[in-house]
Amino acid sequence: MSTFIFPRTVLRFVILGVAGVLLFSSLAWAGGEERRKLLRDSVSVLEEIMETPEKGIPFDALAKAKGIIIFPTMVKGGFILGIRYGKGVASVRLPETGTWSPPAFLTTVGGSLGFQAGAEAVDLILLVMNQRGVESLLKDEFTLGGDVGVAAGPVGRHAEAAADLRMKGEIYSYSRSKGLFAGISFKGTSIHADNDANELYYKAELSPKDILILGKAGKLPESANRFIQALNRLAPPLEKSK
Repeated sequence: MSTFIFPRTVLRFVILGVAGVLLFSSLAWAGGEERRKLLRDSVSVLEEIMETPEKGIPFDALAKAKGIIIFPTMVKGGFILGIRYGKGVASVRLPETGTWSPPAFLTTVGGSLGFQAGAEAVDLILLVMNQRGVESLLKDEFTLGGDVGVAAGPVGRHAEAAADLRMKGEIYSYSRSKGLFAGISFKGTSIHADNDANELYYKAELSPKDILILGKAGKLPESANRFIQALNRLAPPLEKSK
């Protein structure tokens, strides 16, 4: 049986490429404008997907969601050895009012080995449908398809009867591709709390639970208020989504 040896030059190129992307992104992320832009881009992605009636997220799915995660641009690419990197944001519904919480920042970075080729930038929206899914958001790290179940969500503006809208699933995924990639899956994606970004944004050391559940973020930046207002407009509680 023959043994495949991954070419060192290709491996070195991939590693250097990953390091360069992470360094550039970290430097850019240090500025507060990057977090404000992430919030704006997250709202834009949700708006654009909702404006596509035949392929958008059903109203009922959004109305029943207990939480939402948005990665406005998740970069995936590679050849045999794949990489994944992105910055995102999460919010949960407040049980007392059904309105949305202040945003908590997230990040995903990782690799995979197996058949894959090409590069892709993906807008990713994850709807968190039950309490177990919400609890995963309160951790420093969780894995889609591991710690919490993930499945492709039903599509179509009026798809009330489609694909289990009783929401027995934990997380439903919706994505929009901007490139070509073979052999990809969101299962196995590891999502981390971006504690540094949260601290810089809120000027305090806060856990995801502090921000999303306990209301310890204090006086919110104006960009956070705009984000919450946009979510309440685009994804109101069920009784307001007629």
